Amino acid sequence: REAPTPKMLAPCLLRRVVLTVPLVLVVALLLVEPIRSDQEAGTAIPAESRPCVDCHAFEFMQRALQDLKKTAYNLDTRVRKHSFSLCLLLIRKKNAVHKITESQNG
Repeated sequence: REAPTPKMLAPCLLRRVVLTVPLVLVVALLLVEPIRSDQEAGTAIPAESRPCVDCHAFEFMQRALQDLKKTAYNLDTRVRKHSFSLCLLLIRKKNAVHKITESQNG
């Protein structure tokens, strides 16, 4: 089995990111406390008695965004590193073929 190339890794990791973002959003929605039945719609609840759900959701999404940025940076770094290594390998192979061709002709 041959090793995956950077072109093969990018779509795979992109699919993971695309699947992770909705999952994070669903988890965030599940963490938000639903309206209880004893609370009528439209009634004001004093700020002292209600949890800061919006703050917690915002912090959660900020952390998720930071994780996604870190993952994207790591992916970009890996792709660049592997692309450079692949270019060096191709140059070496081309030089080896060129030397063999010259020795046969010369």
